[in-house]
Amino acid sequence: MAILNILEFPDPRLRTIAKPVTVVDDRIRQLVDDMFETMYAAPGIGLAATQVNVHERVIVIDLSEDHSEPLVFINPELEVLTDELDEMQEGCLSVPGFYETVTRPDRVRVKALGRDGEPFEMVCEGLLAVCIQHECDHLNGKLFVDYLSNLKRDRIRKKLEKLHRAQANA
Repeated sequence: MAILNILEFPDPRLRTIAKPVTVVDDRIRQLVDDMFETMYAAPGIGLAATQVNVHERVIVIDLSEDHSEPLVFINPELEVLTDELDEMQEGCLSVPGFYETVTRPDRVRVKALGRDGEPFEMVCEGLLAVCIQHECDHLNGKLFVDYLSNLKRDRIRKKLEKLHRAQANA
């Protein structure tokens, strides 16, 4: 397994729309394993392949404290199941150090393929619903900062650009 490089906002590659996975093979399973290792090392609770510069529709999530509940979603499709919205603080491995309140549907159904390529569906609520929506946004070239005001998004972009320049000159 390998720890992959996570792209950071405002990298334009984060805006790439991911293509569906046509076959779940050893290459995709290796990608899944590498994504889990990368996510756990970061540390984070969700990671989309887009964030590691692989533009295929693959997501990994694990909300457990001890990394015991890994979830894999290949070619996920979301269906909103409620009009109720929930506000939650969101952060992102591609927007390190920033947390902002985002409003999203509280309950969704996701249909996807698992690590083995078998189809499944599940209903997600609360944090899992937020997380799956956040990661699906990545696959569609969208970031949580897109839900913020232009002022907040520009402030975050400028701070991260300044940090990236400082790191490049170090």
